[in-house]
Amino acid sequence: MLDRSILKKVEFRSIDEDGWRALVRESLKGESGAEGLVWQTDDDISMQALYQRAKDATPLTRARATPDWSIVQRIDDTDPERANRQAKEDVAQGATGLALVFADAPNAFGFGLPPTPEAIAKALEGIAFHNMHLRMDANPNSRAIVDWLTQLFTERRINPARMTLSFGISPAATFAGSGQLRMSIEALEASMPQSFAGFFAMDLPGILLEGDGRVFHNAGASEAQELGIILASAVSHLRMFEQARQPLVYAAPHIGFSLSVDQDQFLSIAKIRALRRLWTRVQETCSIEPSPATIHAETSYRMMTAKDPETNILRTTIAAFSAIVGGADTISVLPHSIAHGLPDPAARRLARNTQLILAGESHLGLVSDPAAGSGGIEALTAELCERAWEEFRRIETEGGVLRSLMAGRIQDRILPVRERRRESVQDGSKPIVGSTLYPAPEERPVKTLPADPKPVTHEAVVRCKPLLVQRIDELTGGSA
Repeated sequence: MLDRSILKKVEFRSIDEDGWRALVRESLKGESGAEGLVWQTDDDISMQALYQRAKDATPLTRARATPDWSIVQRIDDTDPERANRQAKEDVAQGATGLALVFADAPNAFGFGLPPTPEAIAKALEGIAFHNMHLRMDANPNSRAIVDWLTQLFTERRINPARMTLSFGISPAATFAGSGQLRMSIEALEASMPQSFAGFFAMDLPGILLEGDGRVFHNAGASEAQELGIILASAVSHLRMFEQARQPLVYAAPHIGFSLSVDQDQFLSIAKIRALRRLWTRVQETCSIEPSPATIHAETSYRMMTAKDPETNILRTTIAAFSAIVGGADTISVLPHSIAHGLPDPAARRLARNTQLILAGESHLGLVSDPAAGSGGIEALTAELCERAWEEFRRIETEGGVLRSLMAGRIQDRILPVRERRRESVQDGSKPIVGSTLYPAPEERPVKTLPADPKPVTHEAVVRCKPLLVQRIDELTGGSA
């Protein structure tokens, strides 16, 4: 039996910031003090070890009115029949959204559904979409895929108003991932007004165009670079809507965002919060009454290791946690074995259940913007906003995101960041558990589904400088 009288005799000495710093100096034996605990991001933002609570902090709201988020499972199998079985199992086992990932999409990672109407119809056969989220991670044939999907809705008498949609079209991300545009920039910009007119004529709800930063993140971009490119992409979409004579106040809600979240929870939380602030600033600049950004978060591919792949389960859990706390509206978790090939049902189940536990057992969605007021998170959010705005303005002076990519300027800024990260991995200052730190004595076999990944053609690499995806352990020579 605990003697509660003992607790009444215990006194805890009150320690202010000066007292805390004295304790730090003592524990570090006077070597550097609290100054030695400063942490630098890839954008050279200094993060301190201790912050005062931020004053007058305003919580940021999500686009969704409900406290939950959509648990989105990727449908990226090269076999449409197998993909259909996966989709049915995902929905039956708790997923509230599906992402159709097509071959040649920037985040297909060598796999993906065939971009044909027959493959789409087969993959979605027997799926009930009531209160579901459906997104599309498209390839250069994205406009045709939108037409096939809308035709499928009509044929199956699916009411899009009873679901949420994201067509996820991002010319900049597609160009950066493939190194090719199906038409010239001028022809693309000229053709979009007609496409927009058709979209609005169908009265489809949801997101048509996205500012997608995932391919840039996976190619090595810093957080501020990814945000700046996302913002420049969104502004290019606004210009296209304006050329289509669509009022921007009605067009803005049809622009969404996709980004990557990784194992650095502080940066990932701040990145999503910064994107919300930046989109509000853009809308205000355009004299639009600000509406919340609709954000899809996908766990980072570049953080996934081929060595000791079970450690990826922990990484994706932290990343998903960060996406929820940051306020993402929809989230996809990459299966832990994706670095080895097409994930099997067991790996897909783990990815799905990660979100289900965070939602159903951890109740993370019940608090809106729990990071609001945190001195460290608020400071990091503000710094990312400033650095991202600088990158956005730089891209604008280069003629916009597509022209900057065509000239190779964005690529030239991202590659040195990736090179610095490679050096930090190789010299041990950025440890990768299971790969460069505490490696397993021997690797266990990993199960994947039979499928041949599609290689990147060297022709595209030479012609247009695409930003190739590269996992962090590949930077040290470790690969599947």
